[in-house]
Amino acid sequence: MATNEGAGGTAAGENTSAAARPKRVRTGCLTCRERHLKCDEGLPDCQNCRKSSRPCKRGVRLNFIDTQVKSPPITPPTQEWDVTFQDESREIASEYRGGLGRYAALPQEVDEVPDIKDEALYQFSSGVMNTPTLAHQQLPSLQQSMPAGNVESYPAVSQRMPDNSREQHKHSSSNTDSTFTSQTIPPAPPSTYSTTKQTLTPPSEDRGPLDSPEELLFMQVFVEEVGLWMDSLDPYKHFSRLLPSDSLNEPMLLNAFLACGARHLSLVNPVYSEDKALHYYDDATTRLLEALQNPNRNTVMCATTAVILNVYEIMSERPLQRMNHIAGARALIKECRWTAKSTGVGAACFWLNVGMELLSCIRFNWQVAWDPDLWGVDMDFSREIEYGCEEGWTYRLMYIVAKIANFRSTVPRQAENSQHAEQVRLQNRFNDWNRLKDWIDSWNNNIPRTMRPMGYLYPHQTSSKSAFPEVWLIKRTTIVARLFYHTGMCLLAQTHPLMSTRSPEMHDLQQTHAHDLCGIVAHVKDRGVASVAIRSLAIAAECLVSRREQEEVLDIFDRIQKETGWRTGFLHKELKEKWGWNNEEQFQQQQQQNMAAPVIPIQNFQYQTSNLPPVPPPPTSLKPPSGPRQGIINPILRSADFSAPTHPYQNHYVAPLHLPPQPQYSHY
Repeated sequence: MATNEGAGGTAAGENTSAAARPKRVRTGCLTCRERHLKCDEGLPDCQNCRKSSRPCKRGVRLNFIDTQVKSPPITPPTQEWDVTFQDESREIASEYRGGLGRYAALPQEVDEVPDIKDEALYQFSSGVMNTPTLAHQQLPSLQQSMPAGNVESYPAVSQRMPDNSREQHKHSSSNTDSTFTSQTIPPAPPSTYSTTKQTLTPPSEDRGPLDSPEELLFMQVFVEEVGLWMDSLDPYKHFSRLLPSDSLNEPMLLNAFLACGARHLSLVNPVYSEDKALHYYDDATTRLLEALQNPNRNTVMCATTAVILNVYEIMSERPLQRMNHIAGARALIKECRWTAKSTGVGAACFWLNVGMELLSCIRFNWQVAWDPDLWGVDMDFSREIEYGCEEGWTYRLMYIVAKIANFRSTVPRQAENSQHAEQVRLQNRFNDWNRLKDWIDSWNNNIPRTMRPMGYLYPHQTSSKSAFPEVWLIKRTTIVARLFYHTGMCLLAQTHPLMSTRSPEMHDLQQTHAHDLCGIVAHVKDRGVASVAIRSLAIAAECLVSRREQEEVLDIFDRIQKETGWRTGFLHKELKEKWGWNNEEQFQQQQQQNMAAPVIPIQNFQYQTSNLPPVPPPPTSLKPPSGPRQGIINPILRSADFSAPTHPYQNHYVAPLHLPPQPQYSHY
């Protein structure tokens, strides 16, 4: 009996200790769990954290272990469907800090990618002048904000791609679509983002519409103002119609759009400062540099973002002090292998980037860094282009103008040492000039009727009191094409190897095209052509001799700056200096000389189309012409290639594992 009582007492003691032991809780705070204390689950802070003045951390802690998933030995056969097993543990773990590091690295299948360094597309002349002051600059301010980490920590997970089946929305602004009402927009091509080879960590969930008044304002400004001219050569309007909706799930792309919108607003309205624009610009740049360290990144998304950030830098007050993405965008475009034969967003980015470089080369008298012969433009004018596709003809003209810009930048600065060498050089340049002139004339003779003026009124026929004719063109692409055409003709008239600009033929050629170009810009109401109009108008204005015409050009520049925000003040100073306004006496003498002095060809050369006249002995000394330095390849973009030793995005760029597939191209 005593034994029974002892056994009973022992059992009762065990029950009592079990009942007294605190029960384990699953919803307590993480702080108590780290201290191995029982949490009373109080909110917002538990009692233990309040007593010890510790932060009461909440959440769910997951522990990851290295696991191996193998295919099951037996898969039940079915008739209506196939059963497969997919391991998503690594994708889930990648969303937590340190989670993916617990897993062993998976062997990755690397597709055979052609060596980009060996392609002729990226070969540049090595005999160019070194310009270290304009070389690509590093990113010291952003390097400090980059998080530390190894490249291997990026997961190789598939990205959720945007739905390409959505309908193309129409812009509500009348200013945006006013020049496209008579043309039918062709159906949008398959999105370039649809390739599964481009990967990026997907967002946690799809973002809805913009719910911030500030962000909505900046995006509206971008679509209605900045995207307006970015899409001037794109029939599908990627930047103003398609990409903004894709950016809702891409913070990097969204911040680039907002930066451009905020920057434009600060240019046209002094109430808004550039601080907001710089905030979005720095955020987009940081995200881009992070993505460039991921070998499984979405290369198309990175290139598109860099192109938009390039636009922001072009809009900057001091563009030469902020050139982080000008060369980077070009290098990423080459990495994606985008050329004139590309389609979709690749074509939009390529032509926007090439167009901005062409305008810069015309401005600074540089050679185009990307050889136009490597663009892949179809220059067979006999091949038919789809009716209503004026963009194809505009691309051909941009190729010709790029060749003219290269010809202009290589004007000899001094004569050759021997008479024979000088004659050979003049003969070669004379042949090149004739070939370019025949090329641009052939383009003008073969373009469709939709690319010619719908109306042409002389100054005395209009009520606008303008000194220039009123030239009316309908479509925005057509306006851009005519501006490039007249610019190319003015440049040819200024660079004839044998005839002076004061010769009757070259003088008439300059005046005719300069007046037509000024007439287009003076009467155009489409703000989407402002970027091309500014540079073209500056070239044409140099040819003007009438004080009334010169004053009207300055008024046009002021109007463009007021309406679009593009800074044109520097052009006032340059043009006044060329016209001789800084010295009124010199201006009066120049006016009298222009009206009284006979116009003769330079060096008594007679212009002939068949034979080159004899070359006189070279002068003992030849004074170099004034103006921009000549014969220099665009120093900003000359090293815009990841195969170059000083390529952009150094210390951030990692070569991607996958490149976009090369599509099958069709000719125009």
